[in-house]
Amino acid sequence: MPLTTAVSVPSDQIFQYIEEHQNEYVQRLKDWVAIESNSNDPAKRHLVTNMMLLAEERIRKLGGTVEMVDLGMQELPNGNKISLPPVILANMVKDPKKPTVCFYGHMDVQPAKIEDGWSTEPYLLTEKNGNLYGRGASDDKGQVLAVLNAIEALQKHELPVNVKFLLEGMEEVGSTGLNTLVEQRNSTFFSDVDYIVVTDSGWLSNKPGITYGTRGNCYFFVEVECAKRDLHSGGFGGILHEAMNDLIFLLNTLVDSSGHILIPGIYEAVAPLTEKEKKLYEGIEYDLDQIKAKYGIKEFRNKTKEELLMQRSRYPSLSIHGIEGAFSAPGTKTVIPAKVTGKFSIRLVPNMEPSVVEKQVTDYLNKKFTELNSPNSIKVTSDVGSKSWLSDTNEPQYLAARKAIKRVFGKEADMIRAGGTIPIATHFQEVTRKSIMLLGIGGPDDAPHGQDEKISRYNFIEGTKLYAAFLQELATV
Repeated sequence: MPLTTAVSVPSDQIFQYIEEHQNEYVQRLKDWVAIESNSNDPAKRHLVTNMMLLAEERIRKLGGTVEMVDLGMQELPNGNKISLPPVILANMVKDPKKPTVCFYGHMDVQPAKIEDGWSTEPYLLTEKNGNLYGRGASDDKGQVLAVLNAIEALQKHELPVNVKFLLEGMEEVGSTGLNTLVEQRNSTFFSDVDYIVVTDSGWLSNKPGITYGTRGNCYFFVEVECAKRDLHSGGFGGILHEAMNDLIFLLNTLVDSSGHILIPGIYEAVAPLTEKEKKLYEGIEYDLDQIKAKYGIKEFRNKTKEELLMQRSRYPSLSIHGIEGAFSAPGTKTVIPAKVTGKFSIRLVPNMEPSVVEKQVTDYLNKKFTELNSPNSIKVTSDVGSKSWLSDTNEPQYLAARKAIKRVFGKEADMIRAGGTIPIATHFQEVTRKSIMLLGIGGPDDAPHGQDEKISRYNFIEGTKLYAAFLQELATV
């Protein structure tokens, strides 16, 4: 049914204020991007902390109260210890009659150097052809700043809901210490929170979208060893069971030519597709030919948009990522590797438990290896798995977000299930039991983590309007 919007909100005045102050907002983003808050590099840890302090300053200027939570020390692989950057827990307005929404975002970024292939200096925000280029412009500084700018605009009239922030500085390297903090503060900081919004997300196309689900992930290593050291193929070729041959055999048993996973039991937990869910995929804007052209893909396995979107988000998938220990340098080398390790992962969907999938995979590979009658040794291990996350799109904040998108962009929102994994969404849901939603403003070609990361001025400014409209609508649902 069409969405109706509250008429009592002076949206024109709010939107006009945002339009008039957009150059100021871009300058703020430039100041934020200038800080090389690369959490991957311990030598730049002080810059991550500086970025957290700058975000704290902005929140305080808006009248918020901020607690800078000390997470303690991090032990590095070399045994040295350095301080983790503080986590921001902030409050804006405390009216028990109003609903409370908590925004999650992160202030750290991926590494970036102009030598990597950037066409602009990565830490100097540069505007070209309507785009704002710089590391963190989209992931995630620009999106967090858009929320803060929206609050500033609303404060000229009234901030209609209570707003909280959880901002961290270690997201790009696994959010060290954050899960424990969420658990510790669940009965205090999160006790009066009604909704949690993750800003760290983007759209599938130029049409605005709301993400209500993500897949989980299990990452596997299968190691095969045939000797104590690498051997010469001239002296040993043909007379032993080679580890590489065994490994290739095993990897080839994981999926068939259509991409169907061959491991028994993998699909048993997958929920059946309902007609209601199927309709959500029909309205999503996603141009298959455009995607193929952009990435140089010759053909997709799925013929229709709906089939492709479902395969990449609501069904499990298995991808083989590489082989460690094999010769991969340019040129030739007639070596038989003594030990090789295959790496692959399985994307999980709701009801799939990582521990169950790990056992299914391990049992299957051991069974297949037994069929080889190989004297070699095999070891199957896995990283800690991440569960999938799925929300109810009928929850009030989803209704508010859809109304806000309709107001700002004049379009119905795409309802998106992402194919990737956002562990914090799952953790928020499991610990807090609150309504979780991903409402980002990143474009489909923003290149987060890549060269020439950017956010368009359009998305940055219209996204600011979106967050303002969302907070207004949230007060009326």
